[in-house]
Amino acid sequence: MLTNKQKLGIIGVAIVTKKCSCPQCKRHNLRSLPPNFKCADIICDFCGYLAQVKTKSSKDIDSPPKLLLGAAWKVQKERMNAGIYFPLFLVLRKPSGRSSIYYLSADNQFPKLFIKRKPLSKNAHRAGWQGFLYNLDKVKNKGLIKLT
Repeated sequence: MLTNKQKLGIIGVAIVTKKCSCPQCKRHNLRSLPPNFKCADIICDFCGYLAQVKTKSSKDIDSPPKLLLGAAWKVQKERMNAGIYFPLFLVLRKPSGRSSIYYLSADNQFPKLFIKRKPLSKNAHRAGWQGFLYNLDKVKNKGLIKLT
């Protein structure tokens, strides 16, 4: 059974694939990847462009949050060490269903954008797992672009 956050994530991916064109080839060919695909949620089935989608409930869809929950720190850190960053689509969704989409290209990402979180306690269901936060307040030169 899916959690509310998982359902919200599925909605966010559907919004991006329906409303957005591929930033690389400009075609409307974005498709969702299988659940739990590491560091990416969508792919362009024409050019192979990969991107991450994060969806957040928000009363204010006109201002992105300063901090945003990311995913697994270990995978993110390994990619950063290799100089690989995945573009990010951020979907802010009101309880009424209205939404806004923001885009952060890989070119506007850098290590200080990512904040390592404390590992989960030994009593947690996924003990030791460690996530990260996106520090969107650190994005340079208005790199987070509002698409809708």
